[in-house]
Amino acid sequence: MGTERDTRARVARLILEHGPATASTLGERVGLTPAAIRRHLDALLAEGMIEIRKARATQTRRGRGRPAKWFAITDAGRSAFVHAYDDLATSALRFLAETAGDHAVAEFARRQIADLERRYRPVVQNAPPHQRVRTLAEALSGDGYAAAAAKAPQPGGGEQLCQHHCPVAHVAAEFPQLCEAETEAFSRLLGTPVQRLATIAHGDGICTTHVSSRSLPGTGGPGEAEGPAASVAPGGDAGERSPERTHTSDEESGGTSQ
Repeated sequence: MGTERDTRARVARLILEHGPATASTLGERVGLTPAAIRRHLDALLAEGMIEIRKARATQTRRGRGRPAKWFAITDAGRSAFVHAYDDLATSALRFLAETAGDHAVAEFARRQIADLERRYRPVVQNAPPHQRVRTLAEALSGDGYAAAAAKAPQPGGGEQLCQHHCPVAHVAAEFPQLCEAETEAFSRLLGTPVQRLATIAHGDGICTTHVSSRSLPGTGGPGEAEGPAASVAPGGDAGERSPERTHTSDEESGGTSQ
């Protein structure tokens, strides 16, 4: 039935835009009974649109019994929501690169991200230093990036900013300048160098950006430099040259939204 398919698509889009969720949470948002939401989730699982993800230890358990299952979007599910304007945007950027050069594409990307940076700046800067990464994640989630902040698993600590959705992933796969501009904006907003470890555009499950604890505002001391440059990976030219892109697992990258 068409209505069944529409409801199923709505459930998948909720997971895409808000990150992994339990059946009960999805049922409440869509207004379906437990039996109905599970029927739709089973169908989406069978189609490969979503997958079951293990809950992290930091996620609280409600009541007794087994921990709730979390449902996350798959690459196939994300691809199903690709809009036709991706092709138009890609064609336009190809024309810009051919007629004005790659530097013009980079400038376009910076201008595109400038509005987002202007909106986020007062929110992030008004937050306590130790909460700025989480505040940035919340702001990104409000724009549909399904972002979350988590402690970094790497030696040396720090934090990771994880984005479960990228609205321009298919365009950025050909034009990494879009990812580089976003990373540079994160560096300016947080006031510290950051390093992009993984991107959806380059085949990773989520976009992961590492923020070093020694560089966080308030921990660098009086010698902290102003206007640090972002360390962009993969293939970026902003700031220091970063190590090769690492493929992080969902659990290592803080793979569930809170």
